[in-house]
Order: sequence, then structure tokens, then C-alpha cells
Amino acid sequence: MTEMHMVQALNSALDNLMKEDDSVIVLGEDVGVDGGVFRVTDGLLDKYGEKRVFDTPLAEAGIVGTSIGLAIKGFKPVAEMQFMGFVLPAMQQIISHAARMRNRSRGRYTCPLVVRMPCQGGVKALEHHSESTEVFFAHTPGLKVIMPSTPYDAKGLLISAIKDPDPVIFLEPKKLYRSIKQEVPEEAYEIPIGKASVLVEGDDITMISWGSMMRSTISAAEKLAKEGVNPEVIDLRTISPLDHDTIIESVKKTGRCIIVHEAARTGGMGAEIMARINERAFYSLEAPMKRVTGYDIVIPLPMGEDCYFPDAKRVYSGAKEVLGA
Repeated sequence: MTEMHMVQALNSALDNLMKEDDSVIVLGEDVGVDGGVFRVTDGLLDKYGEKRVFDTPLAEAGIVGTSIGLAIKGFKPVAEMQFMGFVLPAMQQIISHAARMRNRSRGRYTCPLVVRMPCQGGVKALEHHSESTEVFFAHTPGLKVIMPSTPYDAKGLLISAIKDPDPVIFLEPKKLYRSIKQEVPEEAYEIPIGKASVLVEGDDITMISWGSMMRSTISAAEKLAKEGVNPEVIDLRTISPLDHDTIIESVKKTGRCIIVHEAARTGGMGAEIMARINERAFYSLEAPMKRVTGYDIVIPLPMGEDCYFPDAKRVYSGAKEVLGA
């Protein structure tokens, strides 16, 4: 075990699998010589050479389109988008081709492709650098969507994503890249895709979140615990497929629920989770559910950024509202 931050954990995952499997390749803008804009791929070019780690033109559609062809031919490409806001030119390739390849070919071809991208805000970035649009991909059949919140989960989930036979969108909250460290095994290990993690067990209120908003959620849960409340905290880890069984089991136990996400409120994953709870656990609810989310606006530029994100105070207030209902 070695103490790692998320960048190191992701680099370790790539290193483990590139050493184990010659079909794993890394491509994207500046992933080779510079090691990626956040240095996730640092050192891999020197270890594995330019045929397995290579820089591409600034052409997101070309990166993903090339990766789809490589995947169909037997490679396991890991393509990097420099920021989530830059993926839009590649959406045609992701949605119309990568996600549909298994269905289109009636199972003759699979597309074992991972598209990595830094997501969410909190680092005072410029426009198009702080998006949290995971629902774009969660709404698309044929894609798996992952967003870890810890270094340990990041490594295990990335390894599972690379080994998966179908396309995976792997979202990396850049606020968490170097802000926390955790004991992480140096060897390869897998965390199942589609399985949420119950971080704190309790029976008074279910608190659900993912990505960088887990920190606000946990902080609010700790404050509630000091007041004698026993919250249950769930980290989704995988946004699609959604682990609704863990969510429903928790809500049936607690009778109350709050969902926290950084993305804009309208049409966000919080609404989908609430709908599933209504369908499967409505009669267990003792109070209306609540969402604590970002606002339905473009994420503000640096000076206004902190006013946008749900902080621990907003999450705590929301939970108190649900508990008092």
C-alpha cells in the first residue's frame, strides 16, 4: 500500500494494465510528452513508447473516432479529453457510434473504449473547463458512466473500465486530483462497475452524492451526527448503470432522502434517483425528498464560482429540512 492522491492512483492503474496487456494504449492531446494537462499519464511514454502512448491533434472527434476503430480491431484505447467541456465535438462519435456498436453489429463487434475526462469545477478555471454534464452520457444507452470520489476508488474503477468490453465514460473530478491522499495498493485490483458504496451506515436519513460533492455531503453528515442524527451516506461511484438496489434498500430503512450533485438542477441525476425512489419506495417515505444542486446557469467564472457549488452548509440545511418535515 502506498499513499496516493487521485492523479497518482489513475497513473498507477494505467501503468498496471499497460504492463499486463499490450493491447492497452493511451492517446489524446498532450498525453505523451507532457503527460497530460493534469499529469495523469506522466511517465507512460518513456515506459511504453510512442506506439502505445501518443499525442494527437486538437480534434476530439478524431480522437474518439480513431479510438473506436482501434477498439473494434482488438485494442483497448484509453482516450483523454483535456476537459469535459471539450468533449462536445466528439459527441457524434460517442453517441452515434461507440455506444451503438454492439447493437448495430448484433454483437459481432464490441467497443472496449474508455474516454477519460476531468470534470466538475472548484479550481477557478476558465469557461468550458468546469462542466458537470454527466447526464449527457447517462441518458445514452450503451454507455457506462463512472465518477469516483477517492483515489482508491479511482484506481479500481479505472481498471474495471479498461477491462470492460463496452465503452465507458470515466469522469475525474479535478478538484479531487490532488486535494486528498489515501492508501492505495500498488498492484492492480478491480471495483465492480454499477455498485455504490455505503460510506456511513445510519437509519435516520439517506444522503446520496458522487464526485467532488461527496466532501460536502460527508461534512454535513458529520455535523448531523454530532447532533445525534444517524445519517446513511451513499457514494454512487457509477452513475450508469445506477445501483438503485442500494438506494432503495437505504431509503426503505431511513424513510428520508437528500440527493446532492454539482450539476445543474433541471434534468440532473437527482431527479432520476427521486423518480426511482418514488416508483419503488414511495410508501416508505416519511418526508418529501430534497435535492441540493448547482443552479440552472452556466458555471460562473472564478470570482463567482464558490456561490454556485453546494457546500456543506447548504447540504446540512437541506438535510435539516427533510428531517424536520
